[in-house]
Amino acid sequence: MDYRTYRKRLQNQFPEPVLAFEPGEYEARLASVRRKMAKADLDLLLLTEAGELCYLTGYTTFEVSVQCVLLVSADRTVLFVPAIEIGPAVYLSRVDEVIGYPWQAPETVARELAVQVRRAATKPAPRIGFNPWAGSFRPGLLVALKNELDTAKFMDFGTLIDRVRLVKSPAEIDYLTESATITGAGLDAAAAVIRAGIIDHEIAQAGASTMLGAGSEFMSMQPIVTTGARSGIIHTNHAGYEVARGDVVFTEFGAVRRRYTAPMMRTAVVGEASAEIREFHETCIQVLEAVMSAARAGSSFASAARAGETALEPIADRAFFSGVFGYPVGVAFPPSWVAGSMFIATDNEAILEENMVFHLPICLRKPGEFGIGFSETVRITATGAERITTNSLSLQEILL
Repeated sequence: MDYRTYRKRLQNQFPEPVLAFEPGEYEARLASVRRKMAKADLDLLLLTEAGELCYLTGYTTFEVSVQCVLLVSADRTVLFVPAIEIGPAVYLSRVDEVIGYPWQAPETVARELAVQVRRAATKPAPRIGFNPWAGSFRPGLLVALKNELDTAKFMDFGTLIDRVRLVKSPAEIDYLTESATITGAGLDAAAAVIRAGIIDHEIAQAGASTMLGAGSEFMSMQPIVTTGARSGIIHTNHAGYEVARGDVVFTEFGAVRRRYTAPMMRTAVVGEASAEIREFHETCIQVLEAVMSAARAGSSFASAARAGETALEPIADRAFFSGVFGYPVGVAFPPSWVAGSMFIATDNEAILEENMVFHLPICLRKPGEFGIGFSETVRITATGAERITTNSLSLQEILL
């Protein structure tokens, strides 16, 4: 059976896709994207990020390394997937057409895509929006499309999709709330096993087992556990290290419900915390609270970040901080739960709106010694950021 027959039989068996939201929600999202396309004078969009495809169509897969493309025009959506992905595309996505291509020959998608672009374009030199910064958009595809569509103009669509995805519907917030509950349970389970002599893998195992058992889907990032001096190095993870007395144990988890993630960070100390660890913890909480208070609808991303910078000042010369006080979360796939590029940072003067959702990853690291991190996933309101997660913000001291 070839993939075309496979597609036909699946379509006969599943005439309607299985979706996380009501069809009207997907229609509203597409309508918003199309309004922004018209405003930007774009005739077509080429989308390749797994989170964007899921957001607009429902398409979900754990195989995110292959080249998939969603073509959006003013009145049509076409999803291009390799043969191996025909199943999820038919079963889980709401599009006008699913087109397959040989998995082993990804270059052939350009020809199929060019045919559909010519069909959808209303003028001989269409303006086609794409994201040149997306890791999911292969350079070879762009070269091939330019060869096939020599009169088309390929334009960077910037934050068009990011802006649409930032504001969450009530149903999206419900999934984020479910994720938050499961994430918290995972952090609690991990905290319960922390002690001198345990291996960092075992802490991660306790958290992962609890989250999976409580209903988490496959996670966009696996549980993060770092201990001792390694907790002071950003983006390290468990690697078989034994916890010693005096070690800081940093944990960051994010359970998934319908691809929505509400992450949290938490920190413990095996033994009594030093005065400097306590100082870093106190500052961490002050930064978090300052950002939450300043992140109001109608204010700028930058103003919230500046409030965080002010709270950080007492230890700014001793602590490494990423410079990002918040990043968007929502629909996401591996390798990250970050859902877009609109960061709460001092160089972003965009305006916050109600029901935007961010993870506030406040982690302060003293290089080579320790890291202290506590975070919340929050919803923007008119009076400040409201918690979706309900993290424990106390520095746990394990004195046994």
